[in-house]
Amino acid sequence: MNSSKRRSETGENSRALYVKGLPYNCSTDDLYQLFGRFGSIRQIRQGISTATKGTAFVVYEDVLDAKAACDKLNGFNFQSRYLVVLYHQPEKMAKAASQAAQQAAQSAAAAGQNGTNGTAGPTAASSELAERQENLEKLKREHGID
Repeated sequence: MNSSKRRSETGENSRALYVKGLPYNCSTDDLYQLFGRFGSIRQIRQGISTATKGTAFVVYEDVLDAKAACDKLNGFNFQSRYLVVLYHQPEKMAKAASQAAQQAAQSAAAAGQNGTNGTAGPTAASSELAERQENLEKLKREHGID
């Protein structure tokens, strides 16, 4: 997919919706019934891990159907839960995931410096990395790889 098409399918021009606040016992059939009232659905993907449970992606065949569903179902009470329906924005989600990973890495580094994670700290990791790089170079020489 080229960048112009990707840009054209962000925000309110997206056929993909991100849904939060779903009941954990909600089935895909329930979602097809609810979202199918607004148009033809290409795909529904429900989150199954602990981090994504209660979420789903709903992809419509037509942008106008996705807009109608987003407008009508955001804040809708479904199985005693209020839904949050947003346009899927992959760039924004990737940025949020990147920031979360960066924060986790910083937390891990801080824990390593304080010696609270049960390891010998950053010097042990540095020496292990150096040892692994040395072994890699040795294997490259043995097998004639540049």
